[in-house]
Amino acid sequence: MMTERAETFNRLVQAVLARFFSQTGRPMPAPAVLQEFGCRLWTLIGERGLPPPLAPQEQGVPGEMSAEEVAPLIARLVEGFVAEETAALATPARQLVKACFHPHFKVCRDSFREVAADGVCRRQQLAKVRERVSGSHCVDCPYWTALTPAQHEAFLARCWQTGDAAELAAHREIFLPEDFRALRGFLTRSR
Repeated sequence: MMTERAETFNRLVQAVLARFFSQTGRPMPAPAVLQEFGCRLWTLIGERGLPPPLAPQEQGVPGEMSAEEVAPLIARLVEGFVAEETAALATPARQLVKACFHPHFKVCRDSFREVAADGVCRRQQLAKVRERVSGSHCVDCPYWTALTPAQHEAFLARCWQTGDAAELAAHREIFLPEDFRALRGFLTRSR
């Protein structure tokens, strides 16, 4: 039997996954598969623990989990699923693992507004952002928990690099998904 916290976590993960599959236009795995995926991710959290919270004076250092560290966790999440389900879950699984297990930091890397040599900000392109469970921002971005939804939207609009922010306004639910904010908030409170 699942605890209340496990049920809440699983509900939040299901919401993120449902939006992800909807916004990418890919077929969504069966509800039982998504439920099992959420349960397995919760089990991994129980085994590994979440990264510890930072002390008030600590800033933390933005980091990246290596592919070697992430791969076995994803393998555990999709073990026993049929090939189509495993393929469908690969991208969101990688991003959700990182959302749960990246170390904390208090100063954003600002990758959501980095402009490449070709003058394009990829994290502000709708096609690119559709492939992310966390929209424009990183899965571990401190803005998810430091800003209210209205503050976050205004901030991202001010930082918009690709002309005016009309596309942000038209697709806010993809660039700044509230289901992901809820998941980040839950993970932060669970530390």
